[in-house]
This record gives sequence, C-alpha cells and structure tokens, in this order.
Amino acid sequence: MAGKKKDRCSFCGRGEDEVALLLTGLNGFICNDCVQQAERIVRESMGHGDRSRRAVGEGINLTEVPKPRDIKAFLDEYVIGQDAAKRYLSVAVYNHYKRLAQPQDDGVEIEKSNIIMVGSTGTGKTLLARTIARLLKVPFTIVDATIFTEAGYVGEDVESILTRLLQVADYDVAATERGIVFIDEIDKIARKQDNPSITRDVSGEGVQQGLLKLLEGSIVNVPPKGGRKHPDQDYIHVDTRNILFICGGAFDGIERKIAQRLNTHVVGYDSVQNQKRIDTKDLMKYIVPQDLKSFGLIPEIIGRLPVLTYLNPLDRDALRRILIEPKNSLVRQQEKLFLMDGIRLTFEDEALDYIVDKAIEYKLGARGLRSIMESIMTEAQFDAPSEKRDTLCITRQYAAEQVEKQKEKLEASAD
Repeated sequence: MAGKKKDRCSFCGRGEDEVALLLTGLNGFICNDCVQQAERIVRESMGHGDRSRRAVGEGINLTEVPKPRDIKAFLDEYVIGQDAAKRYLSVAVYNHYKRLAQPQDDGVEIEKSNIIMVGSTGTGKTLLARTIARLLKVPFTIVDATIFTEAGYVGEDVESILTRLLQVADYDVAATERGIVFIDEIDKIARKQDNPSITRDVSGEGVQQGLLKLLEGSIVNVPPKGGRKHPDQDYIHVDTRNILFICGGAFDGIERKIAQRLNTHVVGYDSVQNQKRIDTKDLMKYIVPQDLKSFGLIPEIIGRLPVLTYLNPLDRDALRRILIEPKNSLVRQQEKLFLMDGIRLTFEDEALDYIVDKAIEYKLGARGLRSIMESIMTEAQFDAPSEKRDTLCITRQYAAEQVEKQKEKLEASAD
C-alpha cells in the first residue's frame, strides 16, 4: 500500500518535515520561512522598509551619550599615544549614535562612515577596539578576517560576522542592527597579485567581494550558528545599513608603496627640499587610499571605508609609558598577581629600561613588552607563592639573567 503523500510548501517545495511550520490553504501550502520572506517583500514594495528609523534608534538618548572628548579621555586611560586614531574613533562612534537618533521627517538622512585603521603590529589597533567596547551602549564585537573564504570553500562565510554580533545582542535583531563591528586583520584578505597559482583567490579578493554588501548596507541572511550557509537552514534577516564597521590591519610592507608614490611626486627644482620635508621614519602618516589599492584592496571596498586613519609606530618613550601608565599596564597586572599572594612587587627603573630596550630590539611593538615580561617573571611566579616573603624587587641584573635563560632554552630546543 502506498504511503501518504507528504504535504509540501507551494513556494519553496520543502516538505512538512523540513520546515518548522507549514500553513494549509484552500489549494496549497506555505511554510514559515516563505511567510517571513513575503512579509519583507511586501513591506519593501510599499515603501516601509524592513524596520522604521524609530525602531532602530529606540532607546538612544543623545544627552546620555559621551561626547567625543569624553570618549577620547576614556581611551587615554588605557591606550598611550595614537591621538589621531583616537580622535577619528571618538568622532565616528559619537556620529554613529547621532545617526541612530536622527529624526526621520526632515528629509536628510545621515549616512554612516566606516573606518579603516592602518598601523604596524603592536601599535594598539585591537586594544583601541577592545577599550572602546567597554564604553559603548550598543552591541560590539571583534572578528578576525583571516577565517573567511569565498562561498563554497573551506572556511566561514562573511555573514558569520553578523552571527557574532547577534550573539552579543542575545539574538535581538533590533539591537544588532545598531551595533558596531571591528574587523581585525583586514590586510590579510588583500588581493594576491603575484600569486602564480591558477586557482581562484578565495581567501583574498573573493572575501572582499563578499564584504561589499555588508559594508554598504543591505538585508543579509545570517545563519544563527555561524559557519557555512546551506539551503535547508533557517536564517535571521539583518539590515546592515546602520551597523558601523571599523577595520584594522598592519599592512606589512605598505611603507614601500607609500615611498614609491612619494618619490614619483619629488620631481624638479624643489625636489631636494621636498625630500627633506618627508619623515622617512614614519611614512605611515602619508598614507592615502591609493596606497591601499596598491597593496591589494579592491577600489569598491576602499570606497566603502571612507575614513582612513593611521597609528604611529611606538618609540622608546611610548613603550616606557605603556609599561607603567595605563590602568591595566603590564606592571600593574604583575603587581596585582603577586599581591594576591601577599607579596609586594616592585621594579627598578633600570629593569624597566631593559625591558623597553629588548622590545625595541625585537620590533614587536607593545606585544613585545608582554613576551619579555612573561619570560622575566615566570620563574618568580613559580617560586614566590611557596616562599615566605613579603616583597620582591626586580632588578636589571635579574631581568637580564631570566631573558638569557629563556634564550638558552630556545637554542637548546632548536638543536
């Protein structure tokens, strides 16, 4: 005997066991996904959009939002230097709140200005993003661009960026649509110009193409659990028009592109004077969108990141201040760790100078400070909790001995 014929959606053709809900009509059926899609199409065709401006800006009171100077002052407590980047970020975040709270009836719609920050490793791009997240009253998430690939290849779809934002907002779509996303390592998806392979550039230009619709603003089908999209799963529809995107990347080697461009302009009688005016130690300050294009970002994505700012390389004075001044400085972190064991930790100035000198030698920026500090303090962290002592002072001699021991261990393991 033949089995009972399975009811199917008259629009998408999926069976009743493949959908959450199947509604029955006089001459057909419709599933819950097709109902949602039809509702969105009707609203758009009637000019209402996916969600009103009032719903997006609901709960935003500009009188309670910190002003740009207040935002920068907060960043100053945790991040040393980088005044230009802090100003750009402070203004961008404040304008983001104003966009969300803007009135709908005056005919002028303020468009968002996504940001791209360029700076060598260890200058504080990710730290700026993490610090400003503490101050925000909108959902904020940090994602890494290196995990994304073009649709159909191993990796994650770019839409999973919004999955992380949804998770932060507890799957509140209205809150998600007014959030801020920081995309780190944006330089790692640059176009592979000199790639001799005949295969597609699925983790470079392909990802950039996928990011275009997110940055520009469109209604995106977001997989609730991230990863790859597949036809039979349920999606959450997110409008990205009011989501602010901040991108950051080291762009290692872009100084050569900047230098080449500057040299092309140094022509004629005034060439010697022009060369003297160029600060060759900090070429990053001369960066323009043209340099990003030369590095491998496609023009379409550069146009969707209109605000370009840079982070200064960290000199010796800045590294010394980073070591001791911020609220969560490395020295304060170590002091707190030892204080929890009842030990008062102190550092001699010469020891701090030694750590800074080593960080400059390794050329790793602020991250170099942490690696050196860890190599110096590991042995003390191992022994001190078991010893009956109240104080511990780190001298330059002790710091140098610990670094040399670590170096010898690495050389021995290499042999």
